[in-house]
Amino acid sequence: MDSELDLVQETLVTQRLELHHISGANLITLFEERDDSPILKGANFTNPHRVLVDFQGPLHWRVPQVKADPGCNKWFVRQIVLKPSREIIGSTSFHGVPDENGMVEIGLGIEPEFHNQGFAKEALMAMWKWALDQPGVKSFRYTVSPDNAPSIKVIEYFGFPFTGVQIDEEDGPENVYEISVADFKAKFVD
Repeated sequence: MDSELDLVQETLVTQRLELHHISGANLITLFEERDDSPILKGANFTNPHRVLVDFQGPLHWRVPQVKADPGCNKWFVRQIVLKPSREIIGSTSFHGVPDENGMVEIGLGIEPEFHNQGFAKEALMAMWKWALDQPGVKSFRYTVSPDNAPSIKVIEYFGFPFTGVQIDEEDGPENVYEISVADFKAKFVD
């Protein structure tokens, strides 16, 4: 089990970004000790914005999942590194393994000073393309507060159909957007 906690997925590379996966062991340390030094030791990037240290975003949900099943961590947190400056500017993570219908949902956070520069779109595209090669994935879901105009604009860019509204226990109402893998491939891969 411990060796499973140390596994790291390949880095996803886009034109301007690198998405570095965090091992389960480092994810737990980051959450429980608010310490990113194990991640940064030997890395060729820095964390001047203290991404996932000060505001821990998805770690509250992902760490218990990793403790219960270290193998699910391959779906979880990746730090978004801006190539030119070698700094972490955000993070992204699927919410879990594909559900019984093959759906995976994704979350993303970009530091405010890097908004409106296309980094969210670039990171999401990399994550979805990675997920295309994973067994059991049949659809992608993206949920967002109806008040979050920038995130709605991002998902509208990708053309995910609006499928309804759900009530999240912590976040309240969320717009739900979902696309099949076949439709995504036809639009962006084929």
